[in-house]
Amino acid sequence: MMIRPPLMQHGAAMIVSLIMLALVTLLVITALNLGSSNFRAVSNSQFRDEAIAAANAAIQTRIELPFGVPATTDPETILIDVNRDGVDQIVMVTSRCISASVAATADPSSLSLPPEMSLAATWNTVFDVEATVTDAETGAAVTVNAGVRVLLTQAERDDACPDV
Repeated sequence: MMIRPPLMQHGAAMIVSLIMLALVTLLVITALNLGSSNFRAVSNSQFRDEAIAAANAAIQTRIELPFGVPATTDPETILIDVNRDGVDQIVMVTSRCISASVAATADPSSLSLPPEMSLAATWNTVFDVEATVTDAETGAAVTVNAGVRVLLTQAERDDACPDV
């Protein structure tokens, strides 16, 4: 009876398993990178949308204030907490008069009225309101412009639109 010597293993199974382990590791790392880059893209989009919402809210706040005040080139600072996290976004708002035209002439029935009670002393003015948001926490920065048409008296027009 012949006894066979034990077969010698050359380590092929170990090499194959190490290669498979390296491939699986690369696959997991790639999946994590893709997931985190998608998360960053969505977060950046959300931060930008919040900055736009803050700018629009600041423009609305500025529109509610009177326009018939002396013109200034200094931006107004308006604090807005859009996402209600207790941290205000700082919004710089500027408004400038870009055109002014006399409103429609007064009706014949109101010609005997004083000018302040008729359309004879009013001006159709157009203002460019610009809001700039720079969020230091997220790095989001946007500028939003809005055009506003305002009916002003002669005195208000002289104060708000001296160069137009």
